[in-house]
Amino acid sequence: MILYHIIILAIIQGLTEFLPVSSSGHLGLFHCFTDQCGRWDADNMTMDIAVHVGTLLSVLLYFWRDVVRMLIGVKHIGTRNGKSAEARLTLYVIISSIPVIIAGLILHMFEPDWLKTLYVIAWTSIIFGIILWWSDSKSPSTREVKELTFKDAIIIGLSQVLALIPGTSRSGITMTTARFLGFKRKESAHYSMLLAMVAISGAGVIMGLGLLKSGDLSLGLDALIAVFFSFISGWIAISIMMKYLEKSTFTVFVIYRVILGIALLGLLYSGIIG
Repeated sequence: MILYHIIILAIIQGLTEFLPVSSSGHLGLFHCFTDQCGRWDADNMTMDIAVHVGTLLSVLLYFWRDVVRMLIGVKHIGTRNGKSAEARLTLYVIISSIPVIIAGLILHMFEPDWLKTLYVIAWTSIIFGIILWWSDSKSPSTREVKELTFKDAIIIGLSQVLALIPGTSRSGITMTTARFLGFKRKESAHYSMLLAMVAISGAGVIMGLGLLKSGDLSLGLDALIAVFFSFISGWIAISIMMKYLEKSTFTVFVIYRVILGIALLGLLYSGIIG
């Protein structure tokens, strides 16, 4: 892949992974507008995973205190401290992650091509953007992550499965569900970021195994460049969003999603792109 394509791809991933606008949808758009639409070959997929690793590093660093808490929670599980706040948080994150892991493995076995089309990205961008607006405008903002329950973890985890459809947005659907459950906007984003650690880690494992198997050093160096730039842009995106949500709503993201979806549909149905 061309160097500036790698950098652009990494920046796109970093800026969109944690915002409720769908990073997978934007990565798909990038491939399509660089004449690779419909040809998600091994190199492209590896680059996509590499930029996910960069964003994983950014979220781990930004929420390092939560990472420490969850590590303590792992130690507490199965002991007399099994009901500690740290143990509960760790268990809830694991519970919320199980559905998407199972569904992701099943989807990986079949790899339906229709999920990778711009039509899907356009429609899901609009539909789930509107659902995000509905949940954000109609739901109370009273709850915090520390008030999370087993039921909440299950519901949010099941909703995260929808993120396997490009354009839905993993962060978007988990934030939407958390808002429906009454969590504050920043708290909804906070829990979504914790779930991102698990979701992106799985992709990182696949990339590492793929690179070892291929033995392609140039691809490995390209991947490192992608990791670096997605890490920087991911850190910036998280910092800005968490600060923004302290006083603002998700409306700006909804507007962006709807405009993007409508523009894409216009280009697709007019035959300009396809």
